[in-house]
Amino acid sequence: MLLAITLGATTGVGSAVAAGDTDHGSPSSGVETVAALSPSLTAGRGADVPFVEQEAENATTNGSVIAPDRTWFTLASEASGRSAVQLTRPGDYVEFTLTQDTNAINVRYSIPDAANGGGITAPLDVSVDGKHTQTMTLTSQYSWLYNLYPFTNDPNAQSIEPNWWMFECGCVPSAMTPTPTFPTPLRPSHFYDEQRLLLGKTYHRGDTLKLQVPEHTNAAWYAIDLVDFQDVAKPAHQPQNSLSILQFGADKTGRHDSADAFDAAIAAGRAQGKAVFIPAGVYQVNRHIIVDDVTVTGAGNWYSIVEGHQTPIVNPDGTTAMTGPGFYGKDASIGGSTNVHLSNFAIESNVNARVDTDQVNGVGGAIGGGSTIEGLYIQHTKVGMWFDGPFSGLTIKNNEIVDQIADGINLHDGISDVRVTNNFIRNTGDDGLAMWSEINADHDDVFDHNTVESPTLANDIAIYGGTDNAVTDNVVADPVREGSGLQVGSRFNATPFTGKLSFARNTTVRAGILDYNWNLGIGAMWFYALQGSITADIEVSDSSFLDNDYDAVMFVADWGVKDLYVINNVHFNDIKIDGTGTSVVNARAAGWATFDNVDARGVGVPGINDCGTFHFTGTPEFDVQLLGTSNDGGWTTPTYCQDRPTRVEPPAPSPWVQP
Repeated sequence: MLLAITLGATTGVGSAVAAGDTDHGSPSSGVETVAALSPSLTAGRGADVPFVEQEAENATTNGSVIAPDRTWFTLASEASGRSAVQLTRPGDYVEFTLTQDTNAINVRYSIPDAANGGGITAPLDVSVDGKHTQTMTLTSQYSWLYNLYPFTNDPNAQSIEPNWWMFECGCVPSAMTPTPTFPTPLRPSHFYDEQRLLLGKTYHRGDTLKLQVPEHTNAAWYAIDLVDFQDVAKPAHQPQNSLSILQFGADKTGRHDSADAFDAAIAAGRAQGKAVFIPAGVYQVNRHIIVDDVTVTGAGNWYSIVEGHQTPIVNPDGTTAMTGPGFYGKDASIGGSTNVHLSNFAIESNVNARVDTDQVNGVGGAIGGGSTIEGLYIQHTKVGMWFDGPFSGLTIKNNEIVDQIADGINLHDGISDVRVTNNFIRNTGDDGLAMWSEINADHDDVFDHNTVESPTLANDIAIYGGTDNAVTDNVVADPVREGSGLQVGSRFNATPFTGKLSFARNTTVRAGILDYNWNLGIGAMWFYALQGSITADIEVSDSSFLDNDYDAVMFVADWGVKDLYVINNVHFNDIKIDGTGTSVVNARAAGWATFDNVDARGVGVPGINDCGTFHFTGTPEFDVQLLGTSNDGGWTTPTYCQDRPTRVEPPAPSPWVQP
């Protein structure tokens, strides 16, 4: 039995859809996009990826285009570009025209959950130029979460936290008599998953690739969000001066556990000063592989796949936790690991629920001392890469991390001299990229030229405390709830911000969303003083804020601490803002910031929304300092205070033509 949720129904999952009885669009050639935009709007920023993206809503279909939507808990809001295509009948299809040589695809999709959770599988036919090539088996096993944090897989569950404020009733359930009953499924989310497919041959520009619902399917509907098209190189040969894991008994069919073979090969490689090679194949590994002073490389992340499931372990205190496939450095308390080089393989697990105490991440521990992590594909782990410091010296580059239950990459606690560059991250269940200085300050780290898309919770990129860090040349898009594009946050017991924090040449896309806990629009970039003042030197330069759902920039202190903490010393210069639902700047804290050469257009509510700390007496407590005469676009006057101004739909972004 399916959880039969019809798009457009009152469950909160659906959106209005366009009629689908005839073909939608007739593109003569494929439409390549980046974050569902023309690539010209993000040129030079974000990751240089090995694939091209095409959105389903731009392709030819006899299905229905899901109307764009940015509210919570809908298929549209979690889709790239906030729209997808719905297929509901056998024969429904979406057809793409290739723009480059292609021998592999990655389909981002959603299908229904089972009635009681746990997911279903359903077939999807793939044909090229009218000839059937393969049938994919899609699954919803790794999607569909419900309820409040830390979420559940049960669509029939009532509220798991009776003491939380709930917008469904505008109440704290435990304070109500009788306790309210909520509709189920309660707050469904995390709808999408991805699946990669090697096509078996190379097709060329102008060929057409069709995804079609077969005659016999058990899925009530399919939502196709996008397809990534790639020309994947042949598997790499074993490097010279390396040891194959097959020499140590690894099973490349995946039928038998190969964890011990990995351990033996890594020990031998370290002892002999040789790299460890993972040939093409699927290798079952259901626990951590500890790495130190060793190189582990594969034949390519489409071919060398480390795949496993979560398994229980008993902690020293007698409690039970889960482990799973992952490559971990030694703990920082015993010196961590150094000179580790991981490259060119995939890590795939089966994590489909969030348990924060479980170590079920793709890469973890402390890995520094000149280490590199490159060319990995990580899917269905809790966090793609979660590092616990203190340690120093790591480069993370050219990786793809998708379909995570929590973060994409998190640098946690005193991690320094780390460069995270040219990574592609999509569909995380928490921050896409985060620096979290919980006890010791992260310092001298940089997030550079990454693309982060569609976190279903929290932010694309978040910095929590730290010293002398930088966020440069990134593209971030489509955050869904309880976060936004870029956050500077004094929260989660982070150390104070000190030194200089630099944001340069970043582009946010369709951020600045409505936070449902506050029922308040927040900024595409937001500064949040929750547990302390933010007074470090923070510079935001040469950046673009595109299609902001509400504000472009927000300064906020929680109501309970509004008179305790300030946000000072923030400097914006050379900024382009293209479309806001409300204002360019929304100040809900005390403090000051400077603005120089901030050009805006398509501003929904002109002027500066400056409520300061809500004393409403005299000059607002936040000082918006306009430098020079180059702040253009009508966003600077008047200064007013509106708690929740009426939102205006922002125009679609377009190339910025200089006068």
